[in-house]
Amino acid sequence: MTLPPDDRRDGTGRHATIADVAARAGVSVPTVSRVLTGAAKVSDARREAVERAIAELQFRPSAAARVLASRKPQVIAIIAGDTSRYGYAETIRGVEEAARASGYTVMITVVESAEDAEIDQAISATLGQPLAGIVVLKFDPPGVAALHRLPAGMPVVALSGVREAGVPQAVLDETRAAEELTNHLLELGHTTVHHVRVPPSRKEDGRTTGWRRALRKAGRAIPTVHDAGWDPRIAVGVGRDLARDPGVTAVFCGNDEIAMGVMRGLTDAGRTVPADVSVVGFDDHPLASLWSPPLTTVDQDFAGMGRRGMGLLLAEIDGTATTRYSSERPTLVIRESAAAPASGVAAAEGLASGA
Repeated sequence: MTLPPDDRRDGTGRHATIADVAARAGVSVPTVSRVLTGAAKVSDARREAVERAIAELQFRPSAAARVLASRKPQVIAIIAGDTSRYGYAETIRGVEEAARASGYTVMITVVESAEDAEIDQAISATLGQPLAGIVVLKFDPPGVAALHRLPAGMPVVALSGVREAGVPQAVLDETRAAEELTNHLLELGHTTVHHVRVPPSRKEDGRTTGWRRALRKAGRAIPTVHDAGWDPRIAVGVGRDLARDPGVTAVFCGNDEIAMGVMRGLTDAGRTVPADVSVVGFDDHPLASLWSPPLTTVDQDFAGMGRRGMGLLLAEIDGTATTRYSSERPTLVIRESAAAPASGVAAAEGLASGA
């Protein structure tokens, strides 16, 4: 029986992969990718070995033939640690819109962990396509790990909140935005600001760095950081724990969903927002303005970052890049969830003692 071109197998009963082609040709996976995409020069001997292996294994012959013939692949790959969270989804939307407007198709590879095997599998699957370039969402450890495992010579752009040297990058300057948000709470009269963070991409992300920097510059106490993960339901428990401390009058949460969970926990424990405790978030989630009370936060234009990143990538692909970095500062959005402490810490202490 003759199989359709994209369903032919390698003789073992499974589909041939880019790794199979590399092994048959005696070269590395990145070398196969360079041959398929034409993104970097490969010696004639290696190119012939790869093309021979592709033919012998019947590896995606239709896609490979188009790329080898035209040298103009039309697929942009997005590598992301998640696609369901608000910031991730909005960033992907921006990339996709800009790619489509320029005649490119987008594929998405989700990397669920930073384990070597998971990263290798994701990159192998990604490089098996006729790629023009790759966008990496460097928001979490899987994204960071994937970025540093991609082959040299492939056009790549990273999107995140913290700049990293050596790669074209579009960022949202979350460090400065977090510093401004923390200063807003201090200017309202709070003696310090507690912080509930979301999982960092490295040891510490810009949101935590900006919070810490603002407190240090103001000469204020820097409380212990609370971790809530990504689940607002866990943040409810964090809010209840914070409610037990009468010294807590202001809380900066790593994103709006976590802030909503913390507010619920504070309310469950008998603390009122913002009369007893001010709570602020980050990202300006679509529900932030509808929450009760409406949430003070930072508006991050994730879709805009995706479009800016795609612009950098297109310039890399075309060889017309004049800059490799694009930064935008998010905007503080002041709503009703943050206010001046009504009677200072003494009132909170009285509430805790039952006075």
